[in-house]
Amino acid sequence: MAKKKKSTKQKKLKILAAGDIHGDTGLTKKLAEKAKKEKVDIVILTGDLTFGNEPVNGLLKPFEKEKKQVLLIPGNHEPVSTINFLSEVYSNVKSLHSYSVRFKSKERDVGIFGAGSSNIGIFQISERKIYNLLKKGFEKVKNSKKKIMVTHVHPSNTLIEKFTDFFKGSSGVERAIKKFKPDIALCSHVHEAAGIEEKIGNTRVINVGKKGKIIEV
Repeated sequence: MAKKKKSTKQKKLKILAAGDIHGDTGLTKKLAEKAKKEKVDIVILTGDLTFGNEPVNGLLKPFEKEKKQVLLIPGNHEPVSTINFLSEVYSNVKSLHSYSVRFKSKERDVGIFGAGSSNIGIFQISERKIYNLLKKGFEKVKNSKKKIMVTHVHPSNTLIEKFTDFFKGSSGVERAIKKFKPDIALCSHVHEAAGIEEKIGNTRVINVGKKGKIIEV
């Protein structure tokens, strides 16, 4: 009797990515329910979790309830310290700001790296720093077969940038995409451009928006 061949099909990493929550606990509840329904492996939050860094009790509690791992970065509405605090309060939450996570197994090899904050607002950082933080995270996952880069601000010279007269795209993010060539680059920041997808080279750039975007890689 012939032996049954093992399937060589790769299992994709399923992600729910969202941003610009701005303290809306009702929204995080809906996102957590969506994560459960869609059976995602991980949730990524791309910054602006608060509004002006106002504290919100139980903001990420719904994800903890549904036992979903969360990766997050700061936006232009909260400092890095707030993200670090949330990472300490919730056992299922990890900061991706200048850090990385690698999902490696026989079925898949996906590296995720990121840097939050923005080139505008009270918690802004320089373009050079944005690039250097992304570079630091990238170094840990550069050998991954698939790579995802996560930022709050969008790259400069893109369609997303044309949706607003107020929020200039980041040259640091654009430089990182061209240098590190991630398969996917996730951002938010420009509410009007939620859901917009475009390409920089071979990199798929996605403004995930507050309602969330399901991505498989």
